[in-house]
Amino acid sequence: MTDTHLAVFKGRQIRRTLHNNEWWFSVIDVCEVLTESADAGAYWRKLKQRLNEEGSEVVTFCHGLKLTASDGKLRETDCANTEGIFRIIQSIPSPKAEPFKRWLAKVGYERVQEIENPELGTKRTRALYKAKGYSDDWIEKRMRGIAIREELTDEWKKREVKEKREYEILTAEIAKAAFGMTPSRHKKMKGLKRENLRDHMTDLELIFSMLGEAATTEITRTHDARGFDESRTSAKKGGRIAGDARKKLEKETKKKVVSSENYLTIPESRKRLERK
Repeated sequence: MTDTHLAVFKGRQIRRTLHNNEWWFSVIDVCEVLTESADAGAYWRKLKQRLNEEGSEVVTFCHGLKLTASDGKLRETDCANTEGIFRIIQSIPSPKAEPFKRWLAKVGYERVQEIENPELGTKRTRALYKAKGYSDDWIEKRMRGIAIREELTDEWKKREVKEKREYEILTAEIAKAAFGMTPSRHKKMKGLKRENLRDHMTDLELIFSMLGEAATTEITRTHDARGFDESRTSAKKGGRIAGDARKKLEKETKKKVVSSENYLTIPESRKRLERK
């Protein structure tokens, strides 16, 4: 199971991903936070070399997992789970290490709680969006979109769509049919890099994204699509349903649904008030 997220430690972003049902963190991001090195990648390479020369087992705790890089693309990055990161921190002389250890332990504990009670994860996600300045109306749509997305990916899993790359292609097919552009082009239009595209969608963009994915789920089930090729056909059909609805709305309102609007500097809730 993989699912990319950003964690925040004192305003600094730490990339992480769910792997084998536990959090794995970017070692380079951790090195950057603890050392404030101008080149955290070079720092980690030197540290890794030293640890290998010393015969340390710390490096064996690391796995190359794909995380979103600064250019918005998924790239393989050295990651470690909570135990591995603790071992690496012990090898980094930094006065920031102790509070970081406490923060890391808290994040790990929260993940265990979420596994036991998934509702806690939903509540934390809502609270995080609220803290970032999103309105209740937007949060409700975003959370509903997450649920619809999970239902679709669960359906794909049952139907032998396994690889992450296949998920990305199918998602892109839905988006192309729904919005007339790929997610990467949509991100570029909004001026996004590492940010999550859906976190910067307007209400209508979220709604049509949900429609495309919900329709894809229903079509996949109805036609009992199997494997990547049949699922791709269903994805195109589901996206087309959202795309046709979008075009009809644009014709009636004379306004484009796809927007360059983002929430990088001005919070969504404030923009909503300004529109009113």
